[in-house]
Amino acid sequence: MIDFNNLNMYRENNRIEAKKALGGLPNSIWETYSAFANTLGGIILLGVAERPDHSLETVDLPDPDKLIKDFWDSVNNPNKVSINILSSKDVYPLEVNGDHIVVINVPRADRSYRPVYIDGNPLNTYRRNGEGDYKCTHEEYMAMVRDASVKTQDMLVLSEMELSVFNQDSVRGFRQRMKFSRPGHVWEQLDDETFLQKLGAIGIGEDGKKHPTSAGLLMFGNEYDIVREYNDYFLDYQEQYDPQNRWTDRIISSSGDWSGNVYDFYFRVHNKLKQDIKTPFKLDGITRVDDTPVHQALREALANCLVNADYYGRRGVVIIKKPDVITLSNPGNLRIELSTAISGGVSDPRNSTMLKMFNFIDIGERAGSGIPNIFRVWREQKWSTPTIKEEFEPGRITLMLPLSSQKSDDKKATIKSDDKTPTLRAERQQNAIIEYLTEHPEGSVRELEVVLGLKATRVKALLSSLVDDGIIEAIGGNRNRKYRLKR
Repeated sequence: MIDFNNLNMYRENNRIEAKKALGGLPNSIWETYSAFANTLGGIILLGVAERPDHSLETVDLPDPDKLIKDFWDSVNNPNKVSINILSSKDVYPLEVNGDHIVVINVPRADRSYRPVYIDGNPLNTYRRNGEGDYKCTHEEYMAMVRDASVKTQDMLVLSEMELSVFNQDSVRGFRQRMKFSRPGHVWEQLDDETFLQKLGAIGIGEDGKKHPTSAGLLMFGNEYDIVREYNDYFLDYQEQYDPQNRWTDRIISSSGDWSGNVYDFYFRVHNKLKQDIKTPFKLDGITRVDDTPVHQALREALANCLVNADYYGRRGVVIIKKPDVITLSNPGNLRIELSTAISGGVSDPRNSTMLKMFNFIDIGERAGSGIPNIFRVWREQKWSTPTIKEEFEPGRITLMLPLSSQKSDDKKATIKSDDKTPTLRAERQQNAIIEYLTEHPEGSVRELEVVLGLKATRVKALLSSLVDDGIIEAIGGNRNRKYRLKR
C-alpha cells in the first residue's frame, strides 16, 4: 500500500512501523512482529526514520543484506519467536531515492498460529494499537488460545454441571420447531436426554457421566446457570426510537422473567427486528407469503452474531435497533480475514455446535454465504452498504445494517439520470473501487463483485482501466490476483 517514491506522505500508524536500524537489527522489532501478526498485519520499514513532524524519511542502511540475514536467523529461532509466518517474498531490500532500506511485510497470522509471542514466553504477546505495540492482557491472550483450538469453544463438556441446567420450555420449543422444519426426522421419537445428546447439547465427561456441553448450556440453559460458566454472559436488545430516552424497548438476559438463553433470545429479538420491515403482498397458491429476502438476511445476521460470539469475552452481545439502522455487536475477533468473509465461500464459526443446532430449524448457513447474501440483499434494496468493524482491546465485531439510502430522493433521481451516461457511471463505479481499496489493504475481483453488485467482466474492465491510469496495481498470479492502491 506504500508508494515508496513519496514516503514523506506517510506516518506511523496501525499498519506501518519505521525503524532506523543503523546499529543493527533493533530488538523492538520483535514486539512489532508479534503485534502485527496478532492484529491486522502491517509493514516494518528498516532504514526509515520519523521526522519531528512525524513524516517518514529514509536513512541509508550500511549493510541491508546483513540485516535481512540476522532477521531470518532470529525469526526462525523458536526461542525468539513462537512461529515464523513469513515467506521469502515478505522480506526484501529496496532502494529509495538513492538510500537502501529493508521492507518486512507481516501478514495477520492464521487463528491456528495465534497468539504469536516472543522470547519463549507466552506472556510476551503483543497487539497493535495506533502507532504503538502493547502487551496483551491475560483476557486477550486466552481469547486467542481458545480460537486456535481445533475444537470450537462450544464443544467443551462441562463436567461440573448436571443435566438439570436445561430449561424444559426451551427444549420443548426447539423440538417443536425442528418437527415443523424436518417432519419425520429420525430423532423425532427420541426422549429429551437422548435427543439432546444427538444434538450435541449433552456429552460424556471424564467421569464417564452425561453432562451439558457449552453449546447445550448456552442454547437451552437458564441464565443463572450460564453465568456460572460464562461470568460476563449478557444478551441485550435495545430499541432506540426516542432520542429523549436511552431506549423505548429492551430485552436483557438477566431480567429473570424468561430463560435468558441464546435460543429464546434469538426468537424474542427476531420478532422485534422484523416488525417494521415492509412485507409486499405475495401469494403461494392461496397462502400469503410474509417472508422476504430482507427477513431472511436479518435472520442470517442475528444467527451469525450469536454463533460467532466469544461468550467468555466482555460486554456481551448487544443488538440495537434504530429507525434508520440495526447494529449487531458481539465479543470476539474475526476468525477469518474480513475480505474473505465478504467474498464468501469459507465458514469458520466460533461455536460450530450452536450453528448446527440453528441449522436443524432452518436458521443460519454453513457454506460461508451469509455475509455476501446480506450485502446482496441490501444492494437490491438500494440501501447504504452494510459495514463490518473489528475492534481490539477488547476484541469485538460490529455489523451495521442501514435501513435507508444516505442520498435524498432528489439525489437518487439525479443519479438515476446520470447513470444513463456511460462515462459518469464508469467514474462512479471506479470511485467505489477506490473507496473499497482505501478501507481494505487489497481486494479481489470476487470481493468487488459482491460489494459493487457487478458482474466479473465489468469489474475486470474497471480494474484494468484503473491499472492503466496508474491508480491501482495488480499483485499475484492469475488465479490469486488481487489489487491494491498504488498511491
